[in-house]
Amino acid sequence: MFVLRQWWNRYALKTGVVVVAVASAWFMRITEGAALYEAYHWITRPIQPDLNREQVLENSYILELQQRIVELENQNRSLREFEDYVDTLNEPGIRARVIGHAADHWWQHLILNRGSRQGVKVGHIVTAPGGVVGRVVAVSSNTSKVLLITDATSRVGAKVSRSRVLGVVRGQSNDRLVMEFFEKDPDVKVGDVIVTSSYSRLFPRELPIGRVEFIDITKSPAPEAMIQLSAPSSIIEWAVISPFDPMESVDDPKVSNPEDNHKENP
Repeated sequence: MFVLRQWWNRYALKTGVVVVAVASAWFMRITEGAALYEAYHWITRPIQPDLNREQVLENSYILELQQRIVELENQNRSLREFEDYVDTLNEPGIRARVIGHAADHWWQHLILNRGSRQGVKVGHIVTAPGGVVGRVVAVSSNTSKVLLITDATSRVGAKVSRSRVLGVVRGQSNDRLVMEFFEKDPDVKVGDVIVTSSYSRLFPRELPIGRVEFIDITKSPAPEAMIQLSAPSSIIEWAVISPFDPMESVDDPKVSNPEDNHKENP
């Protein structure tokens, strides 16, 4: 009993602090901080301004206007950058705004606010600042549906701009593409620019696609490279639709395809 009293006299304060701390932490977890918020509100209430309903609404309205101004400035900057991009094109094409992205098909399709009334047709290509985005696969009077090159069914003939090595780029339903080379030992380096090739029947040649991010020479049956898009579809707000007549139909079984098993799907 004497030993217990000595221990209590020596550690009573520390034990009490630990118990209070543990109990407080448990209480905060159970109440999710509600008690702390109420205590803070009660303490600071005397120094908080007494705003009536009209003042609260006015402050909310001012805040909304400020946020709208910021959004308009960002939209204007994006539009100016897009117009600068259009000025660099030899054939400006049809300017279009992205109005839809299916949540369950984010990397497969997007919808533009231009259609047959504006001259858009199936097969037209879509580009944006950075390079190729996809191609039109369906058209209504005032909208068009674009199959993105990031779609898992997409196949595009491509080449390394520096060494002219040929291959096929395929989508993965994410923000990266995979390029399969025709050669067993391709001349390719990290950072090389990838563009569409003359083997691509659904896109004009020399359109920028992206840059090499990673190379797997040991990949079987053919070496592969991971390609980072130069025009990520996830952040595109404006695009250009340009006329293009495919050199041949991908559905014609009589057509000899130099890419063999690497066909571009419609």
